[in-house]
Amino acid sequence: METPTVGGHADASSSDRPALDAIVHRLACPHCRATPLRRDHRSIRCRAGHSFDIARQGYVSLLSGRHRHRGDTAAMVAARETFLSSDHFRPLRSTITALAAEHAPRLPELVVDLAGGIGHYLSSVLDALPGSWGLAVDLSPAALRRASRAHPRAAAIAADVWEPLPLAPRTTGVVLSVFGPRTVAEIDRILTDEGVAIVATAGPEHLRELRDRVGTIGVDPRKPDRLRRAFTGFVQVAQHAVRWRLALRHDEVGALAAMGPSAHHSDPEQRQRAIEQLPDLVGVTAAMDVTVLRRQR
Repeated sequence: METPTVGGHADASSSDRPALDAIVHRLACPHCRATPLRRDHRSIRCRAGHSFDIARQGYVSLLSGRHRHRGDTAAMVAARETFLSSDHFRPLRSTITALAAEHAPRLPELVVDLAGGIGHYLSSVLDALPGSWGLAVDLSPAALRRASRAHPRAAAIAADVWEPLPLAPRTTGVVLSVFGPRTVAEIDRILTDEGVAIVATAGPEHLRELRDRVGTIGVDPRKPDRLRRAFTGFVQVAQHAVRWRLALRHDEVGALAAMGPSAHHSDPEQRQRAIEQLPDLVGVTAAMDVTVLRRQR
């Protein structure tokens, strides 16, 4: 039996989904783009008759068919939940939450977390914005099961963030993008006039101590320039460099390595053998940059 994520709340039946009820009119049909959608007990529908079942765990798949990308595996999601439950990334979570509270529109109403995983950052932002509802968008069913119960005001949908998002235009006050992929044109389309995007990216030195020894993926030092070029038409209203040191045991290094993109490309047994060669307590650099962007007026 799965346990709720950190900061999460008890599971509920598919007939008791206040967050889904609150945001369903902001969703768009992935097949015909019709909006708004409406709730019909255990499904949601568009006016053209397309219907999408609400999973027992509370999330809804709004995938339009075959998709080119894959979501995180159940093992990756379990590793992420294990690692984040120890609050090792608290400085990042706190920074994202503070920036949302400081720069969100006065009434943001909806916070959308792209590639939002288990809802770890979304739930914290919703606590800071008590008048808002949240929506986690992800491809991984294992992540969505957790995200749908991460917070009483959070709903979750399956969608590919590389494709057109199943959201109506100008419906979102805050978009979160934490380490995940994003399509800037879609962020631009769904943000309200006063809305903000909060983007967290890894710095070049992030987890540098583990790259050669455990095989974590390196970070392109040109990433900040690529981010600025991608968000043409937006202005940067805030940026914070978040840097700290992690002290990790072997099991924590294993969870950290298993939860990220390197897990798609590495052999778990080989990774574990490498971890066993590390000191009992490993010092690791955490380096992230958090940027707040608003559409240029």
